[in-house]
Amino acid sequence: MALKRKLRMGMVGGGRGAFIGAVHRMAAALDSRIELIAGCFSADPEKSRLSGADLNLNPTRVYGTYEEMVKAESALPADERIDFVSIVTRNNTHVPIAKAFLEAGFHVICDKPVAFSLAEARALREVVRKSGRVFALTHNYTGYPMVKEARHRVQSGQLGTILKVVVEYPQGYAITAMQNKADGKISNWRMDPNISGVSNCMGDIGTHAENLARFITGLQIDEICADLSTFIPGRKLDDDGNCLVRFKGGARGILYASQISNGDENNLNIRVYGTKSSLEWHQEHPNELIIKEVNQPRIILRRGNSYLSPIAQKYSRTPFGHPEAFIEAFANVYLAAAEAITDQISGRKAKKSYDFPTIDDGVEGMAFIETAVKSARKGARWVKFPRV
Repeated sequence: MALKRKLRMGMVGGGRGAFIGAVHRMAAALDSRIELIAGCFSADPEKSRLSGADLNLNPTRVYGTYEEMVKAESALPADERIDFVSIVTRNNTHVPIAKAFLEAGFHVICDKPVAFSLAEARALREVVRKSGRVFALTHNYTGYPMVKEARHRVQSGQLGTILKVVVEYPQGYAITAMQNKADGKISNWRMDPNISGVSNCMGDIGTHAENLARFITGLQIDEICADLSTFIPGRKLDDDGNCLVRFKGGARGILYASQISNGDENNLNIRVYGTKSSLEWHQEHPNELIIKEVNQPRIILRRGNSYLSPIAQKYSRTPFGHPEAFIEAFANVYLAAAEAITDQISGRKAKKSYDFPTIDDGVEGMAFIETAVKSARKGARWVKFPRV
């Protein structure tokens, strides 16, 4: 039985002045399958109320606390309450909010990193499993069609055996703090270990780099040797990091993430080298995938073309020559999660695999953060990746 309505979405966080909350709302609405109807948009009840008014929501569905939201939404009839909640708050609040909604029977889409610590992430995974509800994590870069094409080419053996993976995520916005200029509130709370956890740079963008490498290659990390630095005086957490990686099976990798790479904006990129061919993808030019072979000219594949794999074509919305980018990639995570939520609500048997990051990706991400920090604290020694 098909679901003949939009999914009803709630949101926690993402109120006035929040960048990522607006991105989530645009992404969720893009395919006309989801409607925002409720939320607690700030820890400040008045700011939450004003944010709800900005979004033209019914004032009775705008809440002062997430606890109030869980209780009130649970009390509504099944055909009125939200189907799922999107959590776009600070790192240290993800788990208690997600746990409350999952235990009340709601599906959850959560921003990354999934938790404040690996222990928290593991505990949340048990809550997810016990609840039986859909849990999606917004590692949005997995949503790009050409990233999906890259994964398809690895999985289908077109690269041969993977020998080396190089993934970089340089940003330069934090350099302004060394120039006595304001670098924005985004960096301020991320530099607070009581909010962010044990890492800033690796926890914020390094996890995106690790997730992208694992998503495309399918390789599991065996050991990490990490050198993390704090260049900005007075800050307690890293703003730059370099990792050597040993993957299970013998492949080697380099992972670099930085917020003080002067002049770079959001330059996430990855190169995967195999025995047959190699590939290269750049987030700032997301509609292209570069294929490389020895003694051959480079081939540039472009999004939207019929020569791409079915999975890359499925997650493209516009014809070739019409670029798609950041919002659409985010939307693909919401679209895939919406498919899983809709199937469950409709009583359909779950598919073997929905194409969105899960709680397992969140646990892997937290293991990466803590392993990198442990290695750095040991003087950049090799540290085994924990069993997750």
